[in-house]
Amino acid sequence: MSRARTIAAAKINVALVVGPRREDGLHEVATVLQRIDLCDRVELEAGDGLAVTGFEDTIVGSALRSLAAEAGVTPAWRVRIGKEIPVAAGLGGGSADAASALRLANAALPEPLSPQRLAAVAAAVGADVPFFLAPGPKLAEGAGGRLTPLDLPQDYWVVIVLPRRLEKDSTAAVYARFDELGGGPGFQKRKAGLLDTLARVRTPADLAALPPNDLAEASGAAPWAEELQVAGAIRADVSGAGPAVYGLFESRRKARSAGRRFGRHARVWTVPPVW
Repeated sequence: MSRARTIAAAKINVALVVGPRREDGLHEVATVLQRIDLCDRVELEAGDGLAVTGFEDTIVGSALRSLAAEAGVTPAWRVRIGKEIPVAAGLGGGSADAASALRLANAALPEPLSPQRLAAVAAAVGADVPFFLAPGPKLAEGAGGRLTPLDLPQDYWVVIVLPRRLEKDSTAAVYARFDELGGGPGFQKRKAGLLDTLARVRTPADLAALPPNDLAEASGAAPWAEELQVAGAIRADVSGAGPAVYGLFESRRKARSAGRRFGRHARVWTVPPVW
């Protein structure tokens, strides 16, 4: 096979409602996922065995081994990852890379897996991975793998702020702190509120009415989201389990102006959403 290339776009959680811990140890969630134009580059070609270079990402290797097992082939691919998405920031970079590698490797198989089988492989690798297999914003439910396409406005700008002095806890640790803080009860009511608000979204300004990220306090990044709101964001919140926060702005000019306020204390990106 010749070398194949694609990009892997990061995501933000435009809303995240979290319920109690399930019997499988995961939490029930309802979250709105939106890609943004902050992307890794993924290249794949045939190899003597499986090798991932450029950035050592175990989830990519795990995804490709699972694909090979499902397809009944030997995992013989060389993958190179060019990283732009910050690692362990709540932006889904590892899951996006894994999904991109799965798409490229599956397309190169003599008998590619069906979309349904590929999605099942992706779900076994990680809860966010299936979202990145197909374009468009989505509502993710269950543990994150039950996806419903959404038609959301895309005419706004996103400022991503990654605080330099805020260390990233593991996602598991953030969820454990959420439990310690008493999160989880009333999930069905809060989820119904999310769905009701989501049904009325027509413009970027409507996104402001979506409920806040239930993990914001547990992540420790909530004050940074508040600063983005002070800077003029129509909506600001923590993405996933953090520590990255985002602000949505009505224009690129306003977004860039707000982003400059954080440059000394954080890494900042100003990007549009992407489908």
